[in-house]
Amino acid sequence: MAHVLVVEDDPFVRSALIRQLTDAAHTVRSVGTALEALREVAQIGFDLVILDLGLPDLDGREALKMLRGITDVPVIIATARDDETEIVRLLNDGADDYLVKPFSAEHLSARMAAVLRRVRAGGGRPGAPQDAELRVGGLSVDPLRRRARLDGMELDLTRREFDLLAFLAQRPGVVVPRKELLTQVWRQSYGDDQTIDVHLSWLRRKLGETAAKPRYLHTLRGVGVKLEAPL
Repeated sequence: MAHVLVVEDDPFVRSALIRQLTDAAHTVRSVGTALEALREVAQIGFDLVILDLGLPDLDGREALKMLRGITDVPVIIATARDDETEIVRLLNDGADDYLVKPFSAEHLSARMAAVLRRVRAGGGRPGAPQDAELRVGGLSVDPLRRRARLDGMELDLTRREFDLLAFLAQRPGVVVPRKELLTQVWRQSYGDDQTIDVHLSWLRRKLGETAAKPRYLHTLRGVGVKLEAPL
C-alpha cells in the first residue's frame, strides 16, 4: 500500500486511475494542474507521484523539474508520447519510470511495485545514498540532509550533481563504470556518455578542479570514473 498523488487533467483518465489505485488498496489524492501538484507535494508526504505530461498550466517536463527542486519522491510519468529522445530527457530530468498511454491497471501496478521496491531496498530513491556521512579527504557528503562541503564550505549542487557525488563517495578510490553510473544514478539502461561528461564537468567546476588538473574526480578513458582524496 502506498500514498499516491495522481496529477492528471483529464477527468475520465483521472477517475480511472483513482479507481484502479484504490482497488489495489493505495491511498490516493489527485489534482489537475502542475501548480496544485507542487502545493500538494510541498505540504504532504507521498510515496509516489504519477505525472501526466499534458497539463493545462505547465508542461509535465517542466513540472517534473520543479518537483525535483523540492522533493525526491519517486515519479512515474504517464504519457502519450513514445519518442525515445523525449523519454531519455525525462529520465535525465529525474523521472523514475514512465508508462505510455493507454496502459492497463496490471501494467501500472507492476511498474509501481518495481519503483517502490527499489526505493525501499535502498532507503530512498533509486540510486540514493545511505544516511551515514561520507568523507573523502576535505570533502564531506551528508546524504540525509543532502549537503556536501569542501574544506568546510558548503557546495551549491543540483539534485543530479549531488546524487552523482554521493554515489561516487560511497566507493572512494574505486573506478565506477559509466554504465553503472547510468543505471544507478540516472536509472537508465542506455544513454549517451555526454550526459555523464556534462555533469562531471559541472561538478568539477564546483570542486575547484578541471579534467586536465583533477583533484577528486578522476576519469579513466573508456573505463569509468573514481573519486579519491588528493595526495
